[in-house]
Amino acid sequence: MYQSIETFSKRWIFKREDPKVDAEDFAQIHLLTESAAEQIWRDYISVDQLHPDHFTIQDWPKKEAAQVIEGKLSWEKAWDSSESNLPDGFLAHFETWGDDTKVYFCCHSGLVFEVTWGVFKRTWKAFLFLDNGPVLVGRKKKQAAQFHSSGWANLLYRVF
Repeated sequence: MYQSIETFSKRWIFKREDPKVDAEDFAQIHLLTESAAEQIWRDYISVDQLHPDHFTIQDWPKKEAAQVIEGKLSWEKAWDSSESNLPDGFLAHFETWGDDTKVYFCCHSGLVFEVTWGVFKRTWKAFLFLDNGPVLVGRKKKQAAQFHSSGWANLLYRVF
C-alpha cells in the first residue's frame, strides 16, 4: 500500500529547513504505491480523469453543487508568511475533522499521499509545493479543497 517516500523525486519538499517538517511528522507522511493511489483516486476523486487539469463538469470537484458559497480562499499569502497555521477559512471548513482523521492529498491518479489531518495542518506548506490542482479529501468525510498554482483554493463538498 505504501512505498518509501525516498522514491519520490520531489521528496526535498519535506526535507527543507523552510518550511520545516519535523522528523516525527515526516515519519507519518505516507506515499501510496501507484496501484493504491489509483484506487484512492477512483474512489475519492474521479473515475474518468487522471489529472486535475482534465476535470470536466462530470467530475464532482467541478460540479456547482460541490462549490462552497464564498469558498474561494487565498493560501499563498499565508504560505509566504512566517505564520505556520493554515488560514482560518480552511480550519473553519474542516472544523469537524479530528486530528486523527485520515486524509488524502491527491495530486493525480498515480500520486497520492496519506496523512492524518493533524500532521497535514502542521506540514501543509510543504505539500503546497505541489500546487498544480491537488485535491485534499478526508476518509469518509464530505469536506474537500482543491489547491491551485494561482495561490487560491476552492473549498468543496464531495457530491456524486
